[in-house]
Amino acid sequence: MCKIVSKNEFLRMKYLSLIAVLFLISCGNKEDILLPKSDTTIISDVKDHSPIYIFFRTEGKDTLAEVNRNNSIITTNWILNIDKRLPLKLVIPEVMKLQDKKRKEKAHQNENAENYYSYADSVKENMAFIPFTKVHYSIGKPKSNDFVISFKKANNLVWLNGRAVKKADLLQEFFSTTFINKPRIVMQFDKNMSYDEYIQNKVLLRKFDLYSVNPILPFEFIY
Repeated sequence: MCKIVSKNEFLRMKYLSLIAVLFLISCGNKEDILLPKSDTTIISDVKDHSPIYIFFRTEGKDTLAEVNRNNSIITTNWILNIDKRLPLKLVIPEVMKLQDKKRKEKAHQNENAENYYSYADSVKENMAFIPFTKVHYSIGKPKSNDFVISFKKANNLVWLNGRAVKKADLLQEFFSTTFINKPRIVMQFDKNMSYDEYIQNKVLLRKFDLYSVNPILPFEFIY
């Protein structure tokens, strides 16, 4: 028997989600995704979207990422709902495949369509979204002459070209850095980091958008 939600419950749900837990309900089957949390909303609403889901699965001692894009339409904005427990080493290769498919689609391409990650704003108690359309992911390490902003798993420090600083001081420390010749500035993330922690770091990095020109190029390396 299909589950029916009450009107009050429906009003509390955004894109079929409760805060921090996204429920997919079908007759005789219920799936859930634990969403990442942050205390900031980057974008509060996305129109004309298609949902894509990446589920947390286990098989014996192995953790697996299972993608469901059955309802995705190539010309719409894509919202990726990804379980926060998954490590980046499983998430990003799947994201790269999805990006590649959309970028290579020529027949029905919509240049205005964006890609977003979903997460829960634990303060405002609403769904939130962060765009990543222009991000180009690579598995491996940046070039030796790049200036690298590096995040490690479960760590309150961030490394600015090898120099550790507190995350709370990231912007101040970065803009106090003097460059003789401006390098390519890129980001690097630990492949064993959880997707939950990754989104929190992405929200932190969005503070660079407060400046007229974001100095960080849209290249992210998973090492």
